[in-house]
Amino acid sequence: MNETVQAGTRRNLSRRRAILAGASAVATAVAGCAGSATGGSGGTATAAGEESGSDHPVVVASFFSFYDFARIVAADTPIEVRNLVPTGLHGHGWEPNARITQEIVDADAFVHVGADFQPWADRAIATLEADGVDTELINAREGIELVDLAASLDPEEEGIGENRGKDPHFWLDPQRAKQSVDNIADGLVALAPDHEETLRDNAASYKREVLDRIDADYRDIFESAERDVVQLAAHNAFQYVGVAYDVEMRPLVTNLAASDDIKPSDITEAKETIDEYGIEYVGAAVFETRRPAQQLVRETAVKAYFPVTPYAGVREEWVEEDWGYEEIAYNINMPTFEVVLGNERPEDAGPEGWAAEWRNFE
Repeated sequence: MNETVQAGTRRNLSRRRAILAGASAVATAVAGCAGSATGGSGGTATAAGEESGSDHPVVVASFFSFYDFARIVAADTPIEVRNLVPTGLHGHGWEPNARITQEIVDADAFVHVGADFQPWADRAIATLEADGVDTELINAREGIELVDLAASLDPEEEGIGENRGKDPHFWLDPQRAKQSVDNIADGLVALAPDHEETLRDNAASYKREVLDRIDADYRDIFESAERDVVQLAAHNAFQYVGVAYDVEMRPLVTNLAASDDIKPSDITEAKETIDEYGIEYVGAAVFETRRPAQQLVRETAVKAYFPVTPYAGVREEWVEEDWGYEEIAYNINMPTFEVVLGNERPEDAGPEGWAAEWRNFE
């Protein structure tokens, strides 16, 4: 990895831990509890109101990235922020049980990604509104301009409602993510107006010191590359990276949801891309099946695959190390983009031992 990104990693880790270590906000990561795709947050998670009582506001989030933004904005305030998605699961396709809806009902606020992306969250919001529950709704997508879906998208995956034909993965662009931070800050200020100054300051600092830096370091990676095409054995979630940094993202899985439904024509097209651009390495999604990536390694000139993620979930070891959006950017996505673009050899990318840990990961 280049010196800019390495320096950014060191600043990133120390800055984040300084923020969270000094916080009086209680950030209970429900994502750190064991759980299943249908069983909710696992046996150790409790409903939002059970542990905290009424002594401080409780905020629950439907998606990891916005949970992470919310807990950073809430630092040094009494606001408790919880992630509803269990560890190891992708935030888009998860279907929770009724207990999660109860956690939302019991919470003071619910951070969500906007309509037509997480059907379970849409149903929970409909329940709140039908029952007159006063949980505040914080739409992290409010006011954000979405781009049209990639031309490669399967027509059956075009979405519904007002966002039909639009790509919902806006948070992969750090500049668009900044608007989400502001939306979340607005919602938290409404919840805890006595702490407005702290909430606004935290949001401004995070945008300036973290998201702007991530944006600059991403831009350096893509502008340094001789190739402007990235082959991913992952679902169609990375278009905003391409839009922001003028690079063509070619996903092997041409739908919005995490899936291993690969058509023979998709493999053929990927082979042509790999041969045309001399691609040796591809990105594979951390929270999806690795079978498409393994197929590319078997059937093409690709030597190996390395990890990418649209910040949609966390692994257990990431929870233990308190990784958030920025740590994942620097320790997962950036090293992989360096490698798949040909900027760095795998052994030279990422922190020490990165290539050995992530090469053809299971």
